[in-house]
Amino acid sequence: MMRYAHVTGWGMAVPENVLTNHDLEQIVDTNDEWIISRTGIKERRIAAKDETTSSLALDAARRALSQTDLNPGDIQLIIVATASPDFIFPATACLVQDQLGAVNAGAFDLSAACTGFVYALNMAAQSIRSGSLDNALVIGAETLSRFVNWEDRNTCVLFGDGAGAFVLQASEKPGGLLSCVMRSDGSGGDLLSVPAGGSVLPATHETVDQNLHTIQMNGREVFRFATRVMASATKEAVDKAGLKLEDINLIIPHQANSRIIEAAARGIRMPMTQIVMNIERYGNTSTASIPIAICEALEDNRIKPGDNLVLVAFGGGLTWGALVLEWTEPEIRPISIWSRRRRKLLLLLARLRSFGLRLLRKLEGFIWGASSQEE
Repeated sequence: MMRYAHVTGWGMAVPENVLTNHDLEQIVDTNDEWIISRTGIKERRIAAKDETTSSLALDAARRALSQTDLNPGDIQLIIVATASPDFIFPATACLVQDQLGAVNAGAFDLSAACTGFVYALNMAAQSIRSGSLDNALVIGAETLSRFVNWEDRNTCVLFGDGAGAFVLQASEKPGGLLSCVMRSDGSGGDLLSVPAGGSVLPATHETVDQNLHTIQMNGREVFRFATRVMASATKEAVDKAGLKLEDINLIIPHQANSRIIEAAARGIRMPMTQIVMNIERYGNTSTASIPIAICEALEDNRIKPGDNLVLVAFGGGLTWGALVLEWTEPEIRPISIWSRRRRKLLLLLARLRSFGLRLLRKLEGFIWGASSQEE
């Protein structure tokens, strides 16, 4: 019996705070025309002080889960693809697991820069297809505004914050994820990176003063790399799925730069009418860009049952990848009053559970501490 991994729930979350190109003119030496002509970006969302990668991820996850008949306890795996985690450790996925109340889920972060959501979706789908689990939650979430040098006009105009999430479920019905290509080239790792903060350059006054904890990018080299691999990965994934480019209804690329997307479309001779692009409103949200774009395409009724989609991305590492997805659950289910109440109840229970576990650990520490003193 063949098993397939289908997307059954989807959700997105973006901060309310909008930073326009005109706003950036007050911060750095740039202007609206320069930004639009080179990137296609008009505005981006910036996280508030009380918003984090995990809080955006949690919001998107709850929305995705509400599209399904699953409870948090039914989720068996949570993968958060992110280049801007809350901490080096614990994993952002573990924070989501706790607050979501997914008591039966393993959780980990995946670091593949902007390609992370494609990688994570493939890993979760293969776990389902192998029979090791039935339900998974895949999230792409970022607060890259926290890693931007706001004095560097070449990078600060590009990035925004947001999150998108998919619920994957096992099914005997053919469809879902049909193929995936994952590639990397570490020899180009220095072309797009955050140099400091790891074990090579731990945080010091010097690394902070030199802005080494912010995004560094060789824009020209990244552009050349991206336009080449986006087209080649798309062709390879389509061929691996046993399809032709004519069989593809929509391509949802990583929203990095409108000129890169347009060049990649020319490389595979695909009209822009079959390309999903929303970069003008959100900028580059890295791992979150593809799921956010799909959520909006669904709202616009651009995705229909049986449509073949290509999700393609590139990122620091260097990494790149593409997957073919047959969409089988495009209808957004109405959320009933009971579902809303149940969601609030489950949220409350998750918070109570988290508080209870923290309290239990303190009690255990007190008991064990007292026992060791007696000995």
